[in-house]
Amino acid sequence: MLGIVFTTLVDMLEEKVSPEFADEVLVEANLDNDGAFTAVGYYPFSDMEKILTVLINKTGQSADELLYGFGEYLFGVLAGAHAEVMTGKMTVLDVLDSLDNDIHVQVRKLYPDADLPTFAVLSRASNVIELEYCSQRNLFKLAEGLIDGAANHLGNKVSHSVEPTDTPHTYIIRVEMESQ
Repeated sequence: MLGIVFTTLVDMLEEKVSPEFADEVLVEANLDNDGAFTAVGYYPFSDMEKILTVLINKTGQSADELLYGFGEYLFGVLAGAHAEVMTGKMTVLDVLDSLDNDIHVQVRKLYPDADLPTFAVLSRASNVIELEYCSQRNLFKLAEGLIDGAANHLGNKVSHSVEPTDTPHTYIIRVEMESQ
C-alpha cells in the first residue's frame, strides 16, 4: 500500500484528535516499522489492518465508518499534492470518469508498484455515472469517502449507492449529481 496513505492517516489522527493519540495508535498496532512511514514508501496492507483494528477498539467506530471518514480526508490531501491530475475536472463525475484512464495512469508513473483498485465506467450521462469498482481489499467504504471528498472539494452535491456484484471484491457504484 502506498506510503502517502499511511502518512495521511497519521496526519489526520494528529489533526483531528492529537499527536499523542496518533502515537498511541501506532504503538498499539505493534508495526514492524514502529509507524515510521514515508510518503513514497510501500507498506503491507496488514499494517493498515492493524491500525484499523486499534482505531476500532479506541474509538468504538466501525471499520466502515473509519474508512469512509479517512477517504473524505484523503481526497483533499491527494488533490493538493497532485493538483495536476485535477486540471480540467469540473465535477466529481469528471474525476470518476477519468480515474483508470488518466488519474491512475499518472499515479502509476509516480508509484509504479502501486496496487490500485479499478474503476471501469459502465455508463455516463450529464448528471450520473455508474462504475464497476474492483479491489481485492474490499475498501469500497474508503472509495465512497473519496467520492464524497471529491464532491466536497469541487463544491458538488451528490448521492451515491454501492451494490455488491456476484463477482468477489467487485461493486457497482452509482453517483448522481444533485441539482444546486
